Amino acid sequence: MLAADAARELHDLDDPALPLWLAALAHPDGLRRSHGPAHVTASGVVLDPPGGAVLLVLHRKVGLWLQPGGHVDDDDVSIAAAALREAREETGVPGLSVDPRPVALDRHPAPCGVEHHLDVQYLVRAPGRTVPVVSEESLDVRWWPVDALPQQRIDLGPLVRAGLAHLR
Repeated sequence: MLAADAARELHDLDDPALPLWLAALAHPDGLRRSHGPAHVTASGVVLDPPGGAVLLVLHRKVGLWLQPGGHVDDDDVSIAAAALREAREETGVPGLSVDPRPVALDRHPAPCGVEHHLDVQYLVRAPGRTVPVVSEESLDVRWWPVDALPQQRIDLGPLVRAGLAHLR
């Protein structure tokens, strides 16, 4: 049910890579971390109300500043709910809410033993610039100005711009 609902939700996205996500979601294990060569994951670009700052986590395994996210759990009622859960777990910020419409898709190498994550990315709204709490999965959590993102090999600019477009 979750996979079928997610597939319907993704059909509105204009992305040439969408068939990869739809194929994974058509498989009974497409949301499970053991499914290879790729499986669907969820993440959220966490923005403050005016859209001036984004909350990023310094990922312990990959050593990069990223949006919070991860695997879909069996008790998640939707992929958006998984993105919200991951944002809460990885930032410790209370009062977060998720926009149910995805803002972007991203295929990237997976640090969990399969080739790729097929990430469905959502806008997560923060109630303000609450002080975050570092989780076991991260080395740091920090608010970054949207016009001064970390300089690293992964460019977060497109995701932040997609989130800002949905924020307004």
